[in-house]
Amino acid sequence: MQMNAQQRANPDEIAPIVKINDVKKSFKVGNNEVSVLKGISLDVHPGELVSIVGPSGNGKSTLLNMITGIDRPTGGEIVVTGRTVNKMSENELAVWRGEKVGIIFQFFQMLPALSLRQNVMLPMEFAKKYNRREREERAMELLVAVGLADQANKLPSMVSGGQQQRAAIARALANDPPLLVADEPTGNLDAQMAGEIVALFFHLVSRGKTMLMVTHDQELADQVPRKVEIRNGLIANDTGRQVSLAAN
Repeated sequence: MQMNAQQRANPDEIAPIVKINDVKKSFKVGNNEVSVLKGISLDVHPGELVSIVGPSGNGKSTLLNMITGIDRPTGGEIVVTGRTVNKMSENELAVWRGEKVGIIFQFFQMLPALSLRQNVMLPMEFAKKYNRREREERAMELLVAVGLADQANKLPSMVSGGQQQRAAIARALANDPPLLVADEPTGNLDAQMAGEIVALFFHLVSRGKTMLMVTHDQELADQVPRKVEIRNGLIANDTGRQVSLAAN
């Protein structure tokens, strides 16, 4: 993704949308304490597309879950969109997530009894945003944007995996959150479908979104402007860091 001079900025001049400070996470396994993250510090600025890579069991998905407030750190601090995530109550987290974070899962997580359009409307209903007509219109606009206008009234089982993932991305965008996070978003897709999804991610970032993506696919990670590698519970490499102010 190319950026012009007006879209580049000094990182020190832009407040990070995600700020992770010395985050640690341990789990109790039997009588033992297993340390998964051992002190992660990371800033992600508006307009960045970041891949998080590393061997299985090194805490990539755990870190993503703590950024979204699904899980909580054992130590350290996580500030996302100006809120200290690990200090919010569950109710506060639910409201905040609905407004500020769009989550894209590996296994799509589409409700099977609802059409793609109805699945996209769900976050708006939960957040009590828009009236019924506006929800329906916005859901269709988002499905058009991801190339699924002609599939809107089909059940998830009636479309391909790639189309389900596109619908899941539309659902993540339902409340227009500034931050998108994706956990292995192409893990269940073939190479062609995966390429289409990644192209869509680049498009979203070019329109002003910030995106964090966990992936095992090194080829995919290498396409992304910034790659953060986690090994043994620590950041081993952070390459390609570049802050952008993407056009809205």
